[in-house]
Amino acid sequence: MLNLNPFTLIVRAIVFIVTIPVHEAAHAYVADRLGDPTARYRGRLTLNPAAHFDLMGCISMLLFGIGWAKPVPINPMNFENRKKGMAISAAAGPLSNIVLATVSLVLAKLIIYASALTGFGVVISTLYTIFITMCSINISLAIFNLLPIPPFDGSRIFNYFLGDRFYFKIMEYEQYIFWGLFILLYIGILDGPLSFLNGVLFTVIDKATFFVDILFGVLF
Repeated sequence: MLNLNPFTLIVRAIVFIVTIPVHEAAHAYVADRLGDPTARYRGRLTLNPAAHFDLMGCISMLLFGIGWAKPVPINPMNFENRKKGMAISAAAGPLSNIVLATVSLVLAKLIIYASALTGFGVVISTLYTIFITMCSINISLAIFNLLPIPPFDGSRIFNYFLGDRFYFKIMEYEQYIFWGLFILLYIGILDGPLSFLNGVLFTVIDKATFFVDILFGVLF
């Protein structure tokens, strides 16, 4: 949601600087490992935020909590299996978001438990807000990018299971599908389903990090 609170903007900026480069570098790294060095040659196999920066994506992240970077250039002709290579390299982005969300939630839990010993001061409160926000935004980015709609990563994964005829037909109308999705988002039709999916993924990650709760339950 639109939020112009200065503290929220600063936290989102921090999340953007950390999250977006990891997502895009994951695409570049996997594509490079699969035989396509295009992203590496163009300087995108890096965690330097400047290499992936997109102005509108940054503004969207600051205002609405979800943003994007410049697309990583991938040449499917360099893959041994073009559709499979595209699907795997596309999946690397959302997977990196899930990993970041998991790490962020672990750190947020550690901070909460540490506050039981040291008190919930300004520093601890700020760190907790940063990590829980990073967890939340990465979950949203993972879900959003897994939508089977062009040009999101999920469409490349979904298209792996389609015949070539349907694949190229979808690519032909990619731009129209993209704007149709944003209209649905703007009028709120997708709010419920996306919120539900975000909640499901958060629950899964929360249960996957149960070892933190057990550890502090045993120690304290």
